Formats: sequence, C-alpha cells, structure tokens
Amino acid sequence: MPEAIQLLRTIEDLKKTEVKDLVSARVREFESEKTDEGLFSELCFCILTANFDAERSIKIQEEIGKNFLTLTEPELASELKQLGHRFPNTRAKYIVGARRHTLRKIIDSFEGEELRDWLAKNVKGIGYKEASHFLRNIGFKNLAILDFHIIDVLVRNGLIQKPKLTREKYMEIEELLRYIAAEVNLNLAELDLYLWFAETGKVLK
Repeated sequence: MPEAIQLLRTIEDLKKTEVKDLVSARVREFESEKTDEGLFSELCFCILTANFDAERSIKIQEEIGKNFLTLTEPELASELKQLGHRFPNTRAKYIVGARRHTLRKIIDSFEGEELRDWLAKNVKGIGYKEASHFLRNIGFKNLAILDFHIIDVLVRNGLIQKPKLTREKYMEIEELLRYIAAEVNLNLAELDLYLWFAETGKVLK
C-alpha cells in the first residue's frame, strides 16, 4: 500500500528512540492484573474521555478513585463539575448506570470482538471506540481505538477520507490498522500508542 509508506517510516523511526521503552512500559501496565475496582475505574475513565480530553480524564480518574463506586449520581456529577469535566451530569448518569454490570463475569464470558460488541450495546456511554479503549487498557491488544487523533493521522497520510464511523466503517479502518501494525511488527495496542505519540508527542493511555 504505497500511501502507507511515509507513516510506516515514521513508526519505524520512533521504534529506534526512547518512545519504544515508553510504549513497552505502558503496555505492561495494561497487562497487569486488575482488581474489580480497577476494572470499573478503567471503564469510568473511558466513559469520561468520550468527547473530552484524555489527560484531564486521567486526573479526574485519579482524584475520584474508588468513589466511582460509591458516590450518588448527584454527588458524582458535582465532583465531575468541580474537576472541570465538560459533561458532568451525563457522565455521572452513565457511570452510576454501569455499576449494575459485573465486569469480571462479562469479560470471562466473551472473546475480544464479541466482548467489544457486548459492551457497546449494553453499557450506556460506551461505543466501539470507548469499548476498544477500555479493553486495550485492561490488556486486550488487537482492537483499534479510532479517536480523532488516529483518524487525523490516517487522513493526513491519504489512507482514508474523514469518515462517519458506522460499525462497518469502524471495522474497515480497523483492518487497515491491522495491516499497518503487521507491517511494522506491532499489535494494535502498541500501534495506537506510537500513532498517538506521532500526533501529540505523548504516550498516555
């Protein structure tokens, strides 16, 4: 795929820098064993990041911590508002609603793409991007997170046109990313972090 050549070179160049160690360390964090509280905290983080800033969502996640499980909806909305979230009321509603799901049992009941489908269909505030993000952050390595940074990289390199992300289009772009990942000997979790760094200069989660 000729259009991918420049992007492939960029990734290969980054793999020769300290970014490789940052990516490896982050992936090890994703792979670490999560408590039930930790799983729910990661789900809350992904609910918070939708149409919002990842770094600010990380700070909110750290600030609220285990209270994601205990605050009432009005209390949580108030906390999110104080901490500067753009959508405190709807995100509080989604998080409180998500408490009814036993994440460990759900994760043990489905494989990767089936699990993503289940989350996107059954957890309010979670679409395919957020479900993929959550699963990546708890150790799943072969699902794409199509946030605007990743889309922008692909558009700028002439690999796609700005898409309307239906499920079918999501799967189509995910296959493109699988191809790119294979070409540079990475899994999708690693590729996402390299592309994020290429776009933002940061390795987050």
